[in-house]
Amino acid sequence: MIATQPLELRAPLSGVLLALDKVPDPVFASRMIGDGLCIDPTSQTLCAPLAGVISNIQDTGHAVSITDDNGVQVLMHIGLDTVSLAGKGFTRLVEEGQRVEAGQALIEFDADYVALNARSVLTLMLVVSGEPFTPLANGLVELGQPVLQVAPGNRIEEADEEEGDALFSKPLTLPNANGLHARPAAVLAQAAKAFSASIYLHKQTQSANAKSLVAIMALQTVQGDSLQVSAAGEDAEAAIAALVALLTQGCGEAVTTPTAVLPATLLRGVCASPGAAFGQVFQVAEPVLNITEQGAGQAVEQAALARGLAAATQALQALQDDAVGSAQAEIFRAHQELLEDPTLLEQAHGLLAEGKSAAFAWNRATAATVELFQGLGNALIAERAADLADVGQRVLKLILGIQDSAWDLPERAILIAEQLTPSQTASLDTRKVLGFVTVGGGATSHVAILARALGLPAICGVSPEVLALANARYVLLDADQGTLQLDPDLAQIEQLETARAQQLLRHQRDMAQAGVPAITRDGHHVEVTANVASLPEVEQSLGLGGEGVGLLRSEFLYLDRNRAPSPDEQAATYTAIARALGTERNLVVRTLDVGGDKPLAYVPMEAENNPFLGLRGIRLCLERPQLLREQFRAILASAGFARLHIMLPMVSLLSELHLARRILQEEAATLGLATLPKLGIMIEVPSAALMADVFAPHVDFFSIGTNDLTQYTLAMDRDHPRLASQADSFHPAVLRLIDTTVKAAHAHGKWVGVCGALASEALAVPVLIGLGVDELSVSVPLIPTIKATVRELDLADCQIIARQVLGLEEAAQVREALRMYQAATVETSPVVEL
Repeated sequence: MIATQPLELRAPLSGVLLALDKVPDPVFASRMIGDGLCIDPTSQTLCAPLAGVISNIQDTGHAVSITDDNGVQVLMHIGLDTVSLAGKGFTRLVEEGQRVEAGQALIEFDADYVALNARSVLTLMLVVSGEPFTPLANGLVELGQPVLQVAPGNRIEEADEEEGDALFSKPLTLPNANGLHARPAAVLAQAAKAFSASIYLHKQTQSANAKSLVAIMALQTVQGDSLQVSAAGEDAEAAIAALVALLTQGCGEAVTTPTAVLPATLLRGVCASPGAAFGQVFQVAEPVLNITEQGAGQAVEQAALARGLAAATQALQALQDDAVGSAQAEIFRAHQELLEDPTLLEQAHGLLAEGKSAAFAWNRATAATVELFQGLGNALIAERAADLADVGQRVLKLILGIQDSAWDLPERAILIAEQLTPSQTASLDTRKVLGFVTVGGGATSHVAILARALGLPAICGVSPEVLALANARYVLLDADQGTLQLDPDLAQIEQLETARAQQLLRHQRDMAQAGVPAITRDGHHVEVTANVASLPEVEQSLGLGGEGVGLLRSEFLYLDRNRAPSPDEQAATYTAIARALGTERNLVVRTLDVGGDKPLAYVPMEAENNPFLGLRGIRLCLERPQLLREQFRAILASAGFARLHIMLPMVSLLSELHLARRILQEEAATLGLATLPKLGIMIEVPSAALMADVFAPHVDFFSIGTNDLTQYTLAMDRDHPRLASQADSFHPAVLRLIDTTVKAAHAHGKWVGVCGALASEALAVPVLIGLGVDELSVSVPLIPTIKATVRELDLADCQIIARQVLGLEEAAQVREALRMYQAATVETSPVVEL
């Protein structure tokens, strides 16, 4: 019987209603799964919006479907990408086939855990059987409040059984890491509906209508399941071919194809910190914290929160004091500033006023902000989210009186973790820990920066199967290659140990000779300068033999604060850095390099679909000329204290250079300066490299930012976990653009530096020198190593190897050729006694 009376669906949670268009997931937002609504929840128990039968509840507990007596099917999906949590944070209260009443509790979930470990806690309620509906509410809703009025009887009926003789596909193996959960199931069902044939998906003795999302999900498939597709009807053969292809390709999800499967003894990731180590697995996992929601009185809980914040501030100050470099100190200084964030504190105190405990209030405030940051799809903001999560856990443990448990580390430990926090990384005992491997994280994250400072090899972006490795299993971590060898042989281990011993001796020699100029064996001098972001880093670089500053990242004055630095503060900082360098050294100041990918809290910026191709660097500054004028005035205050150079980032048009130069001239005239500092541009955009001969007459120098130049040339996000290893600056296309730039500059008597990460790689030094690069601006700790590398080379040989690698096809071939050249160079280099 088909009902004719409208059906009211009630809110399954309390929270804020959002339109599906606002959901940051294209499959949900496009209504491919079904139309309905989204709730940003404030409660943590999912309840039935209607009476009916549980037609499907996922084993993982993140999704449940109810079908009423008239066939209306409603799917509720808690969070985005929550299938990957494998049931953690969810408690199922009902079973498939059970009859439930409207308002009955279905699933309990830990919103804080979901928010911290999945993409979002946004919860969907979708009418997947296709009936039209009318919204009954908006804004804030309470559990059980009517939110939709459904008109039953208007849906398109699906075939219930196959008609005629059915055709069957050959068995196929499901590649999806989390099986056919809502997203891929919707893609499959949508594709099946394009055919008139009745189509079924079979798993062992179970079958499901392939045009029904709920039926597909009810199969509870997992990766590796053997499936078959059957179809009956005039287009059955075409339907089977199309759906088998779709299933094999992952139904819209990225999957590893059988041809790309790595040997079972080798796992791959992305190098976060170079080096290699042989040791035993030690799995790292954080304990679950028990948080009580209700407090013992507002005054008591406010005092508890204040004590936690004060203790955390003291601990972070100690980490700053113990940091091995100013870049590391800056990370924990930024963590301290998060503890003073007024918005965060306002949220926490608001919850305290509602009677919540200090632990609950702080955790809810930080978790909500972390979720917000993670949902913005921005690499830099995601890193900020990781910092906030780290700070949040630190304060939470202090409020709860839980001491950070010291890991009982074995000797020669290789840590394995879903993710390490900056605090955990900075506190690692390097006498026992030889390296680490993580599933999450990125090569440019704060954890990676700390690992490099500690000299620990590390790789990130490894398959989650690494979390199943048994403790005490011996493995070989080769971060340079981005691999974890699970069954290394004796020869590999001996080779590694020999290499480690040689690296230690070389490092000692390089440090002892840090002050020796970087001059090749045939007398060619290469200037080795530093990439810095603070006065302490400048001072550290000088102690390590740095010959100047090739890149001062001026945005360090602007980031991690709620208002712009004053002109006086900026001028004082630039002047102090210039004084530290002195009049015989170069100071290259890059103007503000922020924008869509690096937003400032106090500079309004519109959200951009692709911030890396949006208002970045000079584009943003020219749109806000007062910002650029103020910075030029502050930089010019340091003129005369060092050999001042000003560098413009992200220049792609000659008109941008001309306009910036005119503003600089006007500001210099206002200050009464008769002589302008040198003005140059960064070569980060392929158009600038290709037009270097046009730019060269109008600049004093070029500095090549190989990080951005690589990602724009190869169309690969350098922070993408699966593409980062391919977004390689050794690619011949990138090297050819460097070659083009150098030739154009030298033809006009201008010098060229490289300030991207490529300059800090010893392996790249021969090819950069061979291409004619005049200056290498490198990471501060690597200055002695790069200078020593230059001293081992002959310019003539470098020119030969540079010409050779320009003709190769891929980055891997370039690296291999340079390794062979490096090995030959080391063998013929004279040994210098310490």
